[in-house]
Amino acid sequence: MAKTANINIRIDPETKSSAEKLFSSFGITITDAINIFLCKSIMEGGFPFEVKQPRYYAEKEAALSEARAIMEGKIQAKNYSSTHALFEELNGEGDRQ
Repeated sequence: MAKTANINIRIDPETKSSAEKLFSSFGITITDAINIFLCKSIMEGGFPFEVKQPRYYAEKEAALSEARAIMEGKIQAKNYSSTHALFEELNGEGDRQ
């Protein structure tokens, strides 16, 4: 039997649960997945995928923040009485009243 070494990591419980479900669908454990990641990293000489900062436009980031706040119940989503009212606001006509 091969010798093994322990690695202790801290991870968000939801991330762990999602990863367990994902990897179990492949028939492997999180330990197996981590070993695969580490072996592939060694073979590649770095991360086995591109690592870079995501680029968001300020408008997109504001929209994402608003969506998160709506999902968390911090702000209420806008409601429209009709699609016409929605398109009026989208076209800027609602601002002219």
